[in-house]
Amino acid sequence: MSFNDDARIDSSKVKRRGRGRTTGVAAGGVGIVAVIVVALVNQFTGVNLSGLLDGQSLGTPQQVESTALEGCTTGADANASIDCRMAGAADSLDTYWAAEAPQLGIGDYATPEFFLFTSSVDTGCGGATSATGPFYCPPDRALYVDTDFFDQLREQYGASAGPLAQMYVVGHEWGHHIQQLSGAFDRADRSATGPGSDTIRLEVQADCYAGAWVGSASTVTDDSGTTFLEPVTDAQIADALDAAAAVGDDRIQAASGGQVDSDTWTHGSAEQRQRWFDTGRAGGATACDTFGVSADAL
Repeated sequence: MSFNDDARIDSSKVKRRGRGRTTGVAAGGVGIVAVIVVALVNQFTGVNLSGLLDGQSLGTPQQVESTALEGCTTGADANASIDCRMAGAADSLDTYWAAEAPQLGIGDYATPEFFLFTSSVDTGCGGATSATGPFYCPPDRALYVDTDFFDQLREQYGASAGPLAQMYVVGHEWGHHIQQLSGAFDRADRSATGPGSDTIRLEVQADCYAGAWVGSASTVTDDSGTTFLEPVTDAQIADALDAAAAVGDDRIQAASGGQVDSDTWTHGSAEQRQRWFDTGRAGGATACDTFGVSADAL
C-alpha cells in the first residue's frame, strides 16, 4: 500500500523516545523484569501489561526524551522512509478512527501517543526492549514500536514485511487503543489462555480493527481532501496476511521446535488472525465483535 505523493502528513502524532532511568516497583513485589518476561512470551502482543501489576504503577520514568520526527510532511516522504511511513499510518489511522469510533459506541475518541524507539524504552508498563515486539501500553495510552521488528518479521518469522504489513502492525496496536477506549480491556478476563479465551478474543479483534482500517484506508483523506493512500493491491493484502499468519501462536510454537499446544495460546492461530483481518476488511469495524461469537466460531 503506497501513499499518494501529494498527501499531507501530520508527523506530530509520532515521536522518537529515548530511555532514561525508571524508579520504583509495583506493589506486591512485581518489578520490571517480570513484565519484560511476560512481554517476551507474548511476542507481538499489544497485550495490556498493566493487568500484571494489579493496577499499580512501576514508577515514573526519569530523564526520558521524546523528539519530533523531521522531514515527514508528504506521502512521498512516507513512501521513502520507514519513520515517515509510521507517521503517515498514524495520521490515516487517527483520521479513520475519529470518524469510526462513534459507530462502536465510543463517544469521546482520543488520539493515542505513538513512540518509535531503538533497542529499549521506559513506559508506564515498565521497561521494554526490541525483543518485546510492538506493543500498546494502556496506562500511557500509547503505542511503542521499534521499527527493527520488521527485520525480525523477515528474518525470524519468514514474512516479507512490506509496507502494508508494517502498517498492519501499527493498525493492530491502534486497535488495542480502541479497546481501551471502548472498555473491552476492562471487561475482558485477561488471565485465561487457549481457545475461546478473552485473551485471544482481544487479539483477533485488534487484527479485525486493523483490517477495517485497511478496507477503508484508500478513502481516508488529509485536510486538503487528498487521500492518504492509493488503492490496495492483491499482492499488498497477501503481504499483510502473511505477516498476520507469521505471528500466529501455532506458527510461532512450530517454528520454535516445540509442541503446538492450543491451550497455551494467547493470540490465536495463523488462520484466526488472517480470517479476522479479512472480516474487518470486508465488513468494517462493526463486524469485529469477537466477543459475540462462540468459541467454535472464533
